[in-house]
Amino acid sequence: MALPAHDLSDDQAEAYDAVTELLRSAGIDLDQEMLTPADTRDGSSVLAITGKAGSGKTLLLARLYHALEELGVEVVSGDYEGRRRKDRRTLAILAPTNKAASVLRNRRVPATTIHRILYTPVYDPEYETIADWLAGQGDRPEIEGLSDEALERARVSYENHRSIPAALAAAGLRGSDFITGWKRREEPLDIGFVDESSMLDPKQFEDLQEIFPTLVLFGDPAQLPPVQPKGEGTGMVFEALPPTRRRELSRIHRQDADNPILDLAHALADPNVDFQRFEDMIQDAARSDTRVVWAERVEADLMARSPVLVWRNATRIRLIHAFRAAYGAPEDELLEGEPLICDGIELPLKHRKKRLDLEARGLIKGAQVIYLGPGRRPGFSRLHVIGAEDPQVSAASIVKIEQQDGEEPFIPFAARMGATFLHGAAVTIHKAQGSQWDRVQVFAPDLYAAARMGRVEAGQPLWKRLAYVAITRAETQLRWVVRNRLAKPSGALRIDDLQAAPAAFTLEAESADP
Repeated sequence: MALPAHDLSDDQAEAYDAVTELLRSAGIDLDQEMLTPADTRDGSSVLAITGKAGSGKTLLLARLYHALEELGVEVVSGDYEGRRRKDRRTLAILAPTNKAASVLRNRRVPATTIHRILYTPVYDPEYETIADWLAGQGDRPEIEGLSDEALERARVSYENHRSIPAALAAAGLRGSDFITGWKRREEPLDIGFVDESSMLDPKQFEDLQEIFPTLVLFGDPAQLPPVQPKGEGTGMVFEALPPTRRRELSRIHRQDADNPILDLAHALADPNVDFQRFEDMIQDAARSDTRVVWAERVEADLMARSPVLVWRNATRIRLIHAFRAAYGAPEDELLEGEPLICDGIELPLKHRKKRLDLEARGLIKGAQVIYLGPGRRPGFSRLHVIGAEDPQVSAASIVKIEQQDGEEPFIPFAARMGATFLHGAAVTIHKAQGSQWDRVQVFAPDLYAAARMGRVEAGQPLWKRLAYVAITRAETQLRWVVRNRLAKPSGALRIDDLQAAPAAFTLEAESADP
């Protein structure tokens, strides 16, 4: 069987072959380079590719994407969906969060969030001709007020990023000029690849199976399973698949073999490694490699973009208050540059369209945002959604800053309805799943507390699962914080490092009040 490249490991090649066989049964033959019309059978065929950090899941996903694209399979993303044809075959590459999707996009894999694929965009007809042209489905358009130079900038951007919103932005347009609304997807799609599938809950998995006749899950079995209501089971969705529908990647690849962060993550699988021995290993790594830091204090400078990862909510709240005090934040308002975490959207059912609009632009539960300042109306905030392709948003906001003494949270912004936020300078390790940051601070005293409790989860000490997830959130540097101290910030909070663009969308929630 032909392979996409000679440098796949044996376990990657076996997994690639398994996906190839699954696709062949669905009418996509990578070996013979043949496409047949999509199968209209009921039900969904699912295959899971699992492996720990560094095992090559993302590389394999990218190889499969490129092989399908070269064969003529069209990529369906949340920002544009081409004209429907009976003979066309499509692929959607999904992740549970904006941040996880942006990690793939940074590797030139056109990923979008699960939410944006569950809903379909409603397009402005004039600008749809630009997207058709960029996607190779139409002639170069002539748009009044849009110069040839602007169209050329859009073309170059699309070739580099494969993103319709990015191309429109390069032409001087915004996604909100092109997408006028969203509606629940009514027709099924075709092939779906889902990264970070360890985060899927049963309802999301069920929704995906309804949409995709062929589904490939990529996930890490060593992460924490999603939190579910009592009585609804535990574990990851791919664990319930039969063995014939799972392939495990066990080899750690050469490019990752000298990564001390991954070395530490994989050392947690050794049953002889207890918490004390693990901290000794961290100290040893820190002495010889700057990618691991034994830190005596939390760095306030990093918290604005990369939250401290903790286990206990009490620790999270205490660190948030220390962060705000270090920057001199007033008790009754937010400073520009403060980080927030979206905790959901509070809108009545009659405003369902506004909810879809806002969620489609990245404000889903767990999204990390940066506060840019007050909006033009009371209760509104201007926000930068981290990882979103069109990140600048203005929305009616309910911002809650929890108190250390258990009293009701302080609310500096309180629109009657809209997007709700918690402070994001520190987050729990559970909520950090699916995200990655350049430098990550892990609050070790919390993990020591988990180790002292002796809790076990899915056959593994809880502290080890927590440590594994926390460590693998770091892209270039792990900072293992061992003291309950906070270093003073080197300067004021900033927002000039964020993409400079006007807010792309406003949630006019208050004007819709009865």
